[in-house]
Amino acid sequence: MSRTLRHNHTTVTEVTEFILMGITDNPRLQGPLFAIFFFIYLVTVMGNLGITVLTLLDSKLHTPMYFFLRHLSITDLGYSTVIGPKMLVNFVVPKNTISYNWCATQLAAFEIFIITELFILSAMAYDRYVAICKPLLYTIIMTEKVRWLLVLIPYLYSTFVSLLLTIKLFKSSFCGSNIITYFYCDCLPLLSMLCSDTHELELIILIFSGCNLLSSFLIVLVSYLYILVTILRMNSAEGRYKAFSTCGSHLTVVVIFYGTLLFIYLQPKSIHAFGIDKMASVFYTLVIPMLNPLIYSLRNKEVKDALKRTLNNQCKFFAV
Repeated sequence: MSRTLRHNHTTVTEVTEFILMGITDNPRLQGPLFAIFFFIYLVTVMGNLGITVLTLLDSKLHTPMYFFLRHLSITDLGYSTVIGPKMLVNFVVPKNTISYNWCATQLAAFEIFIITELFILSAMAYDRYVAICKPLLYTIIMTEKVRWLLVLIPYLYSTFVSLLLTIKLFKSSFCGSNIITYFYCDCLPLLSMLCSDTHELELIILIFSGCNLLSSFLIVLVSYLYILVTILRMNSAEGRYKAFSTCGSHLTVVVIFYGTLLFIYLQPKSIHAFGIDKMASVFYTLVIPMLNPLIYSLRNKEVKDALKRTLNNQCKFFAV
């Protein structure tokens, strides 16, 4: 919806809401897609809430690695919840609209969680580096204060970047069309709707997204290069296997997550294909948050053992 205003004899069209195109405009696919994404979101919520609660309740998981895993689950749950419920509603309502203010709120919240996740993944890589390369100093280096700093700084930084981009974007003028070609409010489709010159805003987005991706990825890469060198120097095959097994889940998540984001955000605007970007966005906003707890629980004996202990304790509690 748009509202026409007159200001100093000039007609100005003010956008008050946006229309989300969604994933598909085929009515036959709305029902099946709703069922699929409802299941994905349900698994995401259960999996990430489960990891969060489990790492809080089980004393054997009160270690730096599971501290970071808990916050990874929080960010996964955060950005999937910002996107998922609204997308599910749009499958069953006749008009897929989102208000101007809620669109800005959705964008800001999404940016906070997604940027934070980047640096939590890099903090997890650093944690594995210290655990494998400096095992005798692990408890000295990874103190509770250090752990909180490695989490709080990304939250504060991502909030700053998110507010900067959102305020600058929504202070610009949108043209008559209020149709967003995505299933949620994101910078790329909103940029194409601006009337004003977008060069400065594009440059800011490119600089921040590039720096965020590359700096966090560089931390991961350097950490794992040191880990690889340390593992190759180990004489014990059992020691090498144990070291690799502690990194396997994190490496899987890193490859999937960074690969998708690099594909989307580091393309020049001229070669962006919104159809391909949309499918990639579905993958990292909805599928990856579902996969992360599954990867960490199915590949991790400590998490599975903690789940058994917690369930046994709950059964004993209710049996009394």
